[in-house]
Amino acid sequence: MVLNKSFKSIKKTKIIIALDFSNINIAMSFIKKLNPNIHRLKIGKEMFFLFGLNFIKKLIKLGFKIFLDLKLHDIPNTVSKAIQSFSKLKIWMISIHSLGGKEMMKSAKLALNSFKHKPPLLFSVTILSSLSQIDLTELGMFFSIKKQILLLSKLSKEIGLDGIICPGIFSKYIRKHLGKNFKIVSPGIRFKKDLHHDQKNVISPKEAIKFNIDYIVLGRSITLSKNPIKSLNKINSFILK
Repeated sequence: MVLNKSFKSIKKTKIIIALDFSNINIAMSFIKKLNPNIHRLKIGKEMFFLFGLNFIKKLIKLGFKIFLDLKLHDIPNTVSKAIQSFSKLKIWMISIHSLGGKEMMKSAKLALNSFKHKPPLLFSVTILSSLSQIDLTELGMFFSIKKQILLLSKLSKEIGLDGIICPGIFSKYIRKHLGKNFKIVSPGIRFKKDLHHDQKNVISPKEAIKFNIDYIVLGRSITLSKNPIKSLNKINSFILK
């Protein structure tokens, strides 16, 4: 049974499902219940290292748009070569880490020229949703979290990236300064009844929609739910109404 088969609009789609599975059979059982016209899929480090490019190719063949969330963070040449290695795949979105610096982000952007078909969207991670103000201070970052995110977001926009990844609670602040055309992806989306796990800066799905975030990333709130399809349908009812 495919989830919400009646929904046909891709333009209103704002959901990215984070696939944090260590078992490929369990993952595929879950994925087969989803509708690629509604849900994008995020592949992080765990699944990428466990199942590799063939798994991604399989998901693309099923019609899903793939967000390859490896948060690439290395010297410019290494990041450039890594992105070029994906040039034969029709990846929808790739993430890099803005703390890699301006030259690294420039190299990542230039590496998109190696894609013969439509290149993926390139988003930069600003500050992880698991970090608090205390964490930033310990790392020698003395700006407030939102000012640090704004600084990195401005740099990302200047370089020509498509958008940034940041905690949803700061999305209004970023939107105010960078406008509506610079895209925002927000992880750490949690229902109020959920455990936050290692996430500190979280918002609910209702808040995410209210804040006009372009894409919300739903992970353990869905994949660890007793009834993940019911939970997704509830969110779809807000987004696609």
